[in-house]
Amino acid sequence: MDIALIHLLNALLYASVLFLIAGGLSLIYGVMRIVNLAHGNLYALGAYVTAWVIGRWLAGAPAAVLYLLLPAGALAAAATGAILEPTLLRRFYKRPEEYQLLITFGLLMILEDAMRFVWGPYPLSASVLWENLGSISISGSLYPTYNLLVIAVGGVAAVFLWAFVYKTKFGVVLRATSQDMRMASALGVDVNRVYVQAFTIGCFMAGLGGAIIVPSQSAVLGMGVDALILAFIVVVIGGLGSLEGALVGAVIVGLVREAGIALFPEIELAVLYLAAATVLLVRPAGLFGRPA
Repeated sequence: MDIALIHLLNALLYASVLFLIAGGLSLIYGVMRIVNLAHGNLYALGAYVTAWVIGRWLAGAPAAVLYLLLPAGALAAAATGAILEPTLLRRFYKRPEEYQLLITFGLLMILEDAMRFVWGPYPLSASVLWENLGSISISGSLYPTYNLLVIAVGGVAAVFLWAFVYKTKFGVVLRATSQDMRMASALGVDVNRVYVQAFTIGCFMAGLGGAIIVPSQSAVLGMGVDALILAFIVVVIGGLGSLEGALVGAVIVGLVREAGIALFPEIELAVLYLAAATVLLVRPAGLFGRPA
């Protein structure tokens, strides 16, 4: 029973980070109808900035200060998104989808090289936060306390994002713009402002995913591409553009991945692709997606 509980917590840990990445990706697509291939490296940027601030710049600061600085990477990713959307991406919204894919793929490569240039090819770590919290006993087994913090952050982010989208005035404007941009504009909504805000929030979520995971694993080059692939598996299962789908898809991927690691470690990724293919065969738009 204790082993099963540990596996469940590991699955929720993985799902929490995946939801932040895939939720941001779905939010951007749902509002702006653009598939942001650079999203994975915004996650990596969040990890690198947090690791640099905590692991190098303020390594000797009190633990309380370091925990308060944990979202630094998320803020850096949000600021990057707020700059990129109006200056570069906006002019491609009315172009064919292949242009959008090419420009965001180019951004993916540029961000990767920028991180290599700024921080070099070596991993960065903020493990002091992970070590500071130690471990707790769960059913007789030791489990890192920091992992529980990550699960809690993922849960709070899911509740906050749901309330923000469905219970606030801005959420109403956001949903109206996503459903009919021209009608929203005719009713006086500043669509360009909504776009930059939605893109910034999506980038913040990706950066937060990188920021909270870097204390337990180092920031390394290439982590953004790996995260992007897994985020696409999540949105394929849940439905691209659906926040509910991102949450359910992240939980499914977390559970399937943990089961794959425990039972079939050699084919862990194959199990995830098989789950995504199965959903596509039954519901091509995903579990919560709307048919185009």
